[in-house]
Amino acid sequence: MSTSGLSTIPFNRTHIAENELNYLAEVVHQGLNSGNGPFTKRATELLRKLTGSEQVLLTTSCTHALEMSALLLDLREGDEVIMPSFTFVSTANAFALRGAIPVFVDCRPDTLNIDERQVESAITNRTRAIVVVHYGGVGCAMEIISALAERHGLALIEDNAHGLGASYRGRPLGSFGCMATQSFHATKNVQCGEGGALLLNEAGLAARAEIIREKGTDRSRFFRGQVDKYRWVDIGSNYLPSDLVAAQLTAQLESFDRIQVRRHAVWQRYHYELSGWAMENAVAQPMVPEGCLHPAHLYYLLLPDLENRQSFIGHLSQNGVQATSHFEPLHSAPAGLRHGRVASGCPVTEKTADRLVRLPLYADLDEAEVTRVINAVLSYKVV
Repeated sequence: MSTSGLSTIPFNRTHIAENELNYLAEVVHQGLNSGNGPFTKRATELLRKLTGSEQVLLTTSCTHALEMSALLLDLREGDEVIMPSFTFVSTANAFALRGAIPVFVDCRPDTLNIDERQVESAITNRTRAIVVVHYGGVGCAMEIISALAERHGLALIEDNAHGLGASYRGRPLGSFGCMATQSFHATKNVQCGEGGALLLNEAGLAARAEIIREKGTDRSRFFRGQVDKYRWVDIGSNYLPSDLVAAQLTAQLESFDRIQVRRHAVWQRYHYELSGWAMENAVAQPMVPEGCLHPAHLYYLLLPDLENRQSFIGHLSQNGVQATSHFEPLHSAPAGLRHGRVASGCPVTEKTADRLVRLPLYADLDEAEVTRVINAVLSYKVV
């Protein structure tokens, strides 16, 4: 309970889709709950339609999808992978696990995406790939970054954990790189607790990716009758989710349009009803460039400084609203200092991490709760 006596509005509340419990019960009663079952196939097909990608592999998490992408690149000790410092740790871990060096680049002050103007200067003769992260599902400057990757012969990977259903200049996020990863963590627009997917946009990657996902074996080919027995043929791990996870995800994906309508309604109310307060208090709101269709994944505010950020979060808590910060810079984290290097400083990332606050945003946030959040924000005065 908050000090106002009202129940606290949580930062996130998972949405239960229409057929979710029925699908879970169906899997349990059938007794076929290992991976690659009927719901794995159904969820995969729904993702193909939603993303436009012909090759989709469900994974146990977005982290594991990123690890698969690193394996598919055949990274070696000392190879370099360019990425933003303002991202979740999995973006860097996946490549550091292969012995590669994450090279951290600063973010833009407007979209909080990797600053495309600083990418080329970070490229060396050891660079193998560029990883972009579409923060909040707002697309990076993909025409510039794609051209850079092509000119230097580098793989381009999209960490699209925030961006399912979003697009950049009419093209779905996740379709620009040779590979892209999706997240279905409990905080995402559609979720199955923990889950992810790897999108493969380059011919020739799918067969090996399937083997890597199946512990380095050709087990999937065996079950399709393409080989007489399955063998260990490559390195890999168990990245295949159970059909229980896929059943929950199937129901969520079937409800995607309804979920999105509600999330966008909340995002729009925040954006327009807080605009005057934000201007008066020198607080920055999200910026969505022309040509970017975002998925209403998150709504953030950038307070003037760390002191106000902490005071603001405390003020919201006292008014029954749970708000939270977000990423801490990877370039200055203990593991980032050991395993990575920074290209040329990340001052925008450092300031952003100190100032950012995310407001509650989920499909089941009702109008009265949105009003409570807005009123709590409006009652704070920046000092």
